[in-house]
Amino acid sequence: MLPDASNYADLRARFRWDVPETFNIAVAVCDRWAEAEPAREALVFAEENGPVRSYSYGELRALSNRLANLYVARGLKRGDRVGVLLPQSPETAVAHIAALKAGAISIPLFTLFGAEALEYRLGDSGTGIVVTDRTGAARIATIRDRLPALETVLCTDGPAEGAEDLHALMADQPDLFRPVATRADDPALIIYTSGTTGQPKGALHAHRVLLGHLPGVEMSHDFLPQPGDRFWTPADWAWIGGLLDVLMPALYHGIPVVACRFRKFTGEAAFQLLQDHKIRNAFLPPTALKMMRQVQAPETRWTFSLRSVASGGETLGSELIDWGRKTFGLTINEFYGQTECNMIVSSCAAVMPARPGIMGRPVPGHAVDVVDASGAVVPDETLGIIAVKRPDPVMFLGYWNNPAATAAKFAGDWLLTGDTGMRDADGWIRFVGRDDDVITSSGYRIGPGEIEDCLLKHPAVALAGVIGKPDPQRTEIVKAYVVLKDGVAASDALATEIAQFVRDRLAAHEYPREIAFVDALPMTTTGKVIRRELRRRAIEELQES
Repeated sequence: MLPDASNYADLRARFRWDVPETFNIAVAVCDRWAEAEPAREALVFAEENGPVRSYSYGELRALSNRLANLYVARGLKRGDRVGVLLPQSPETAVAHIAALKAGAISIPLFTLFGAEALEYRLGDSGTGIVVTDRTGAARIATIRDRLPALETVLCTDGPAEGAEDLHALMADQPDLFRPVATRADDPALIIYTSGTTGQPKGALHAHRVLLGHLPGVEMSHDFLPQPGDRFWTPADWAWIGGLLDVLMPALYHGIPVVACRFRKFTGEAAFQLLQDHKIRNAFLPPTALKMMRQVQAPETRWTFSLRSVASGGETLGSELIDWGRKTFGLTINEFYGQTECNMIVSSCAAVMPARPGIMGRPVPGHAVDVVDASGAVVPDETLGIIAVKRPDPVMFLGYWNNPAATAAKFAGDWLLTGDTGMRDADGWIRFVGRDDDVITSSGYRIGPGEIEDCLLKHPAVALAGVIGKPDPQRTEIVKAYVVLKDGVAASDALATEIAQFVRDRLAAHEYPREIAFVDALPMTTTGKVIRRELRRRAIEELQES
């Protein structure tokens, strides 16, 4: 979608949306290519320590047609919900594509969800069919009697308790299927987002959401697609970052996607995969980058073919940007968005130099600004709420079965992300933090991201999470939870040294007045530090003291 341009101003001025009235994601990412180039490579499945299998667009169409026919044979109707509880695998892509072809709404589900999390999402959405593996089937079996709408569970590993053999049933279905002619505004996906309070909310997206993602994906990967591009991410395809920032856009552009399920993600395994599969484009969340950064001299141990690396979810600092240049020979592009309205801000080394600590500028086609709680745009360099103006192709239709929460998400025509930030005179937007992540200390409002980035520069620190701990004198004090590198021993002297390290590099009001050394940090399935869990821990420490 992006026009050729040599600078950001030209890129933004020349961009125009092209969203047709009739649009189906599955046709766009699968059948369109299968019709033109059936032998073109679509997916590569690289099972860890297992064989590598390549799938063409023609095979992807045949498989998704068989599964779509199976869905319909089991009573699936337009608008019904299909849950996909699988790791990165060919069946994951096929299950989503088949549901979308049939006019259903697909629901990506994390394999790490426990029974309670699955019960809420499947029950709230009224899901009637779930595609999963043996592990997921066993988990669903424990809650099946509390899910009256769930009629069919299909297992990729053969028959299991309460689940039928997916592949055996697909083999009996024809490989021809006429996709439902959906409108661009018809529902396609429900992606549940935890938010900060209450039960998870299901962000309902239309088929146009893929088209809405394309400019941001193209921008963050320095004008994707280019000849020879080949995409991989360690991010789970159940996350919007894996599904709509990588899998679907790559298939739309005819770019092969490498799928790999690591038994355990390590920096060494990631570098090996980048080399073995000649990956050209990677979406690497900040936590993955931080783990890869701990590997010694990777540029001397592996050979890379990377053309672009993008990262989102947390702001990168100068340390990771510099490391990326040294390791990969390129600038990591940052992007920003959230489940309800994703890929709306990005950097792009091809047209503008990176500004470490500042995530980027509005992606062409999206009206992004910083506003107050009423929706009024605030002046430059003023802290406010990052917001996106409707209508916007990438914006959600609303929260599933929750009109009150949908209404609360908006101030007039501005969708309020709930993230605080600042805009400078050139339109660059700096992420400060979630509303509930911002630390208020002695009258200062402090974002944790900058402190965490500084902590990572200390040679002893592997990972860090920063929160505001309640304090009667200062309202809050900055507290850091730190994971040390292998072989480094925790001590009071080291804590003092690290605190001084931050104070010297940031400011006297920003350094952590308390440092706790921990073995691990609480993380979401997408690799973000769960700061609310650290805040809960800090409050418990106060109560026990």
